[in-house]
Amino acid sequence: MATISVVGAGLMGTALTFPAADNGHDIHLIGTHLDTAIIEELKAGRAHPRLRRTVLPHVTPHFHIEIPALVPGADLVVIGVNSRGVRWASGAVGPHLQPGQRVLMVTKGLENTGDGSLQLLPDLFRAGLPDAIRDSVRIAAIGGPSIAGELAARRHTGVVFTSRHGEILPELRRTFATSYYHVWTSTDMPGVEVCVALKNIYTLAVGLAAGMVEAETPPDPAGAQMYNTAAALFAQGLAETAYLVQHMGGGLETVFSLPGAGDLYVTAQGGRNTRLARLLGKGMPFSSAIEEMPGETIEGVDALLSVAPAVERAVEMGKLDGDAMPLLRKLYRIMTRHEPIAFEWDSFFGKLPFGK
Repeated sequence: MATISVVGAGLMGTALTFPAADNGHDIHLIGTHLDTAIIEELKAGRAHPRLRRTVLPHVTPHFHIEIPALVPGADLVVIGVNSRGVRWASGAVGPHLQPGQRVLMVTKGLENTGDGSLQLLPDLFRAGLPDAIRDSVRIAAIGGPSIAGELAARRHTGVVFTSRHGEILPELRRTFATSYYHVWTSTDMPGVEVCVALKNIYTLAVGLAAGMVEAETPPDPAGAQMYNTAAALFAQGLAETAYLVQHMGGGLETVFSLPGAGDLYVTAQGGRNTRLARLLGKGMPFSSAIEEMPGETIEGVDALLSVAPAVERAVEMGKLDGDAMPLLRKLYRIMTRHEPIAFEWDSFFGKLPFGK
């Protein structure tokens, strides 16, 4: 059995311990400096405050000060921080990684490099590692539709493990795959990482439709919803994802499988991104809507504020076609310029065979 150190005791980092523990592995769940209250609850034998479940017997909670003792001897290190914590994780964990050690990243997002380019978060993590081990550490990542609460409840969940080092993927799959956690593997890391980052952005678009219905005065007398609208925004989001995936060297098959269509679907069903989008759809300015969700990390907003400026810069430099991502660019203007929610429908699907 393997020894696994999970750094980050949030929802997904903790949820991922369930299939690993069910497979009999020994797991150290290490909170970040922001997870002290969570670790205190788990050490007292109480439920995770957000996941609302106690961890399994094979899982031992630890405070972040124990990272130096628990990372070097681990067979696998899992990075379970959010996108804002990648640099912290690289600095906190990196000095204690050993040559050849494997790292599995749960974190999703893209980093704006400032020159019209976007960096994958696994590459950002790698860049912060000490020179002596940077090239020998083997990094993988998880993509696909996986709500933490459902995974911890052992609901059937399908994901993709991806790495540029395909030789490590079979063993990673065996470590986590169970009768309910279904793992496929792929070496298309750019495709997977772009998909799982952009799905948070396009969830904002899909979620706007629900808020727009609530804002109608008077409401439609027959109770008509905006599922047609939401579906069209969903599809345009996938089309724009496909464009950026190809631009960054990924494969289209990834867009139309679990990391792309699957992850966008499950994220659009609810959660923080959707709640924020509903507020915007009801007519609330972004600055006011974000105040309604204090203390919550809205990954779609973080991703949009990182990706959209990079896209705009790339368009200026001629690296990207400005007409290929009209929905993303409109969402950015809604967030930063308080533009009204009025989509330019004739600009959609222009890069597809049936486009106008």
